[in-house]
Amino acid sequence: MAEARVVHTADRTLTGRQLASLLTPPPEGRFGYRELARAVREALLDGRVALRLRLPAERELAGALAVSRTTVTGAYDLLRESGYAHSRRGAGTWTALPEGQAPASLGSFHGEGTATIDLALAAPEAPAAELAAALAAATAELPRYARTQGYHPYGLPALRAAVAERYTARGLPTRPEQILVTTGAQQALSLVLALLGRPGDRVLAENPSYANALDAMRGRGLRVTPVPVTEHGWDTGLVEAALRQTAPRLAYLIPDFHNPTGRLMPQEQRREVARAARATRTWLVVDETLTDMALDVPAPRPFASGVGGGDGEQIVSVGSLSKSCWGGLRVGWVRAAAGVVTELARVRITADLAGSVLDQLVAVALMDRLGTILPARIAELRRRREALTAALARHVPEWRWTVPPGGMCLWIDLGRPVASALSARALRHGVRVEGGARFGVDPGTHEHRLRIPYTLAEEVYEPAAERLAAALDGAPGRFADPALPDWVA
Repeated sequence: MAEARVVHTADRTLTGRQLASLLTPPPEGRFGYRELARAVREALLDGRVALRLRLPAERELAGALAVSRTTVTGAYDLLRESGYAHSRRGAGTWTALPEGQAPASLGSFHGEGTATIDLALAAPEAPAAELAAALAAATAELPRYARTQGYHPYGLPALRAAVAERYTARGLPTRPEQILVTTGAQQALSLVLALLGRPGDRVLAENPSYANALDAMRGRGLRVTPVPVTEHGWDTGLVEAALRQTAPRLAYLIPDFHNPTGRLMPQEQRREVARAARATRTWLVVDETLTDMALDVPAPRPFASGVGGGDGEQIVSVGSLSKSCWGGLRVGWVRAAAGVVTELARVRITADLAGSVLDQLVAVALMDRLGTILPARIAELRRRREALTAALARHVPEWRWTVPPGGMCLWIDLGRPVASALSARALRHGVRVEGGARFGVDPGTHEHRLRIPYTLAEEVYEPAAERLAAALDGAPGRFADPALPDWVA
């Protein structure tokens, strides 16, 4: 019965060449059957290969890897034996996870006590002086708005104009009627999913991706088609193939300092993805909440500004002030065609008539001060990133990461699929940290990864790294690698 379920939900097939490009070859350069099985398993756990994906035929993969068919047969046998694949005679082999693998649990948004260092939330504190000045400016403006009813379902006109003006200044001409102000970017995404998606529709998403966005998709009953984002970024060929094979209704992308990997999508890839989405009539939902966090490169232009004539018609952009200014403000927005904004507002008023006028007035004043806020925030994040990487290098030198050009997180490679166990143990040592599975489209994947933000004060990272190292020490065998069975054919 379980195999039948897997067969019916698997509707994508990897070619031999595609799978070969996603596998890490062994040090000796040539795959044996055990090395090949381990490479497929690691690609699955790392999210490079999705669950319920049909693997290439044995002969095809053997040709792509220049190995014997017997090698591929032995590797597939090991994968089936260890629960990482299922097969039906005459119908093929699909990727899977061992029975009993549980989904990642929801992250907690409350502290475990004052002694716990929270490395789970990628959110900096507010710029105190600028926030105080913005609040004073908003307070001065508030009496004028207090004489009205106070309901603005589309958002405060002054804020819609300010957001539109910022898009225009960054290279994407925008009118205020193309902006819907929301209660944070999460509400913006939820409204877009509610308007454009229906239960059972396909939505393409990067793997890994922003955990709360994935939860919103699942909550809407959407079927998520994953495409990998690796240390090297996006594989446009795989994105285009996924769009052609599944023709999803929506595609959710984080091209600017991707959460959690920190990758930045090159401009040419943006154009290629936009063209492919247009060909399949797929709405592109582009999350640009991290756009301003450009630490080592110029801030990217809006995604829709450089995709070419006609390819921007089905692009919906989501943004907020949560990363640039403060998450406690809860002000976000959608930028889309004016007609789409009108429909989104109709959806919005069924659950939330309008946002807080006071918060939006504070947001207007903060946007006037972004020229001061952003340089200081970027310099601050650079220092904190340096403090985090230095502390980790001292205390856990076996961990590996690529320093991202922007964003707010390191995507740590632990070298072994032990992230969930380490996260539980670290909490007992006074550190809350999220394992990679929380960001995977499929439960159980990215188990060899941790996401660690560099948004806390610099002095926090030395004791945090010490505690993480302590969580690793003193328990021999506690993190047994769930490797393939130790037998030979």
